[in-house]
Amino acid sequence: MALRIDQDHRRFRDIVRGRIRQNLRKYISQGEMMGKKGKQVVTIPIPSIEIPRFRFGPKGSGGAAQGDGEPGDVLGQGEEQPGTGQAGDQPGEHVLEVEITLDELAQILGEELKLPRIQPKGKHRIVAQKDRFTGIRKTGPESLRHFRRTFKQALKRQLSMGTYDPKNPLIVPIVDDKRYRSWKSYPLPQSNALILYMMDVSGSMGDEQKEIVRIESFWIDTWLRSQYKGIESRYIIHDATAKEVDRETFFRTRESGGTMISSAYKLCAKMIEEEYPAAEWNIYPFHFSDGDNWSVDDTASCVEVLKAKILPFVNLFAYGQVESPYGSGQFIKDLHEHFQDDERLVTSEIRNKEAIMDSIKDFLGTGK
Repeated sequence: MALRIDQDHRRFRDIVRGRIRQNLRKYISQGEMMGKKGKQVVTIPIPSIEIPRFRFGPKGSGGAAQGDGEPGDVLGQGEEQPGTGQAGDQPGEHVLEVEITLDELAQILGEELKLPRIQPKGKHRIVAQKDRFTGIRKTGPESLRHFRRTFKQALKRQLSMGTYDPKNPLIVPIVDDKRYRSWKSYPLPQSNALILYMMDVSGSMGDEQKEIVRIESFWIDTWLRSQYKGIESRYIIHDATAKEVDRETFFRTRESGGTMISSAYKLCAKMIEEEYPAAEWNIYPFHFSDGDNWSVDDTASCVEVLKAKILPFVNLFAYGQVESPYGSGQFIKDLHEHFQDDERLVTSEIRNKEAIMDSIKDFLGTGK
């Protein structure tokens, strides 16, 4: 019976995964999953999921080989148009909310976008400890007492002392009989990653543009967290000046004024230099802007900082240009001009929410 239940459960999970994949672009563009995120799981509304089964109609209602009919006629009661049916006792279609772990969600995302697995760098420098049970010893906490070894030791003692009675095989361990599991700590190499988000918050970046950044950041986080044991996220906003903020401020702040992108890049370079050695960290800066920069001179400064202080130390630098009716969109053209052959810098144009999925593919499809 348990095996049958497990089989049905697996079938149901497969159906759920299939429905999520079919509607993934809709979920991404509308941000439905983000609003229902728990600590480790996401609740997703899925319409009309049923495991196929036989359903019997009312007695005497007719069916196959009963009554008049022609080849090709539909069996059963037929379909009624919405709003034309009478009151009845049959259930209608409902939206089913299912829970899926973030790891499963990342796997579905990777399969749908055909994202390659990332090969982290710096594994030999970041080491955690893993405990493994390797033997038996005479002392230890009761929670680690080894019942079988303790029983055998008590039996051997009673046999050697002649106190064991086969007619009354009672084995009573004493303190000297107790045996406990022992463990040894082994180094476990791990890879940590820094995701450094930067966003232009000048007057031309409105709520719609920030919502696009918020949704895309969620999916970037979901994928990268499936690839690394540890993720640290930092947030920088900038207009004419740059500053570090928390996540809430990053997505909700309202600023105005001019734009000097170099201020964000200089702060990004300073963080990397002072806090995240390239040999130990996998570093992913993501910059989102509408492409409007203050001057040609500031763009030249951005190029200089990227070449000398950022690109040599990161796995990938991603620039996403969010379309805005107020932005010139020039900056992405400047990046293409100066970094056309540099695979460490990836750009993506995000015209609207529907383009988010393609943008994620642009950024993460390199497998770096």
